[in-house]
Amino acid sequence: MTKVVVAMSMSLDGIAGPEAADADGMALFTAILGWQFPLRSWRQEQGMDGGEDSVDSRVWADNFARFGPQVIGRTMFDFGYPNWGENPPFHAPVFVVTHRGQDRIPKSGGTSYTFVTSGIAAAVEQARAVADGKDVLLAGGVSIARQALAAGLVDEVVLHVVPKLVGRGVRLFDGGEVDLRCVESIEGEGAVHLRYEVR
Repeated sequence: MTKVVVAMSMSLDGIAGPEAADADGMALFTAILGWQFPLRSWRQEQGMDGGEDSVDSRVWADNFARFGPQVIGRTMFDFGYPNWGENPPFHAPVFVVTHRGQDRIPKSGGTSYTFVTSGIAAAVEQARAVADGKDVLLAGGVSIARQALAAGLVDEVVLHVVPKLVGRGVRLFDGGEVDLRCVESIEGEGAVHLRYEVR
């Protein structure tokens, strides 16, 4: 059965993203997501050679294989779209929750961007409809994760916790109570990988 999963990297102080872009656009993202960049599995999905074959790399590969369609917010789309190119790293349909509708954008490698103006529940429903046995990934940003959790749409939360205190940005959990049960914990080289069932 298809599950809806929030999966994000975060720091020890619960930061999952910047409130506003850094001067160079990437400093906080690199601090939080940097554990992925040297991994062989991550590099292969970006069309690059080499990389580390490690616990982190195997976790990343397992997660990538598990997920099909993704749901993201407009801010993440606007920030990433210019850099994702003609063959984006998703290789699956992407549903963008937005107030500004536009025509679907097809890309190479199985990626397409569909703009959903009727809210997070509608985006999740559309993603489930094309999941084909895979799980739906809610990958960003923080607002999308919070909306989905508040609406009771999430089955699991997967956190990749990097050993850093960044002291700024947006807290992933900064709202209502969420009852979680830890079902997996893996200690990697660059992050601790935690998987929670939402009760």
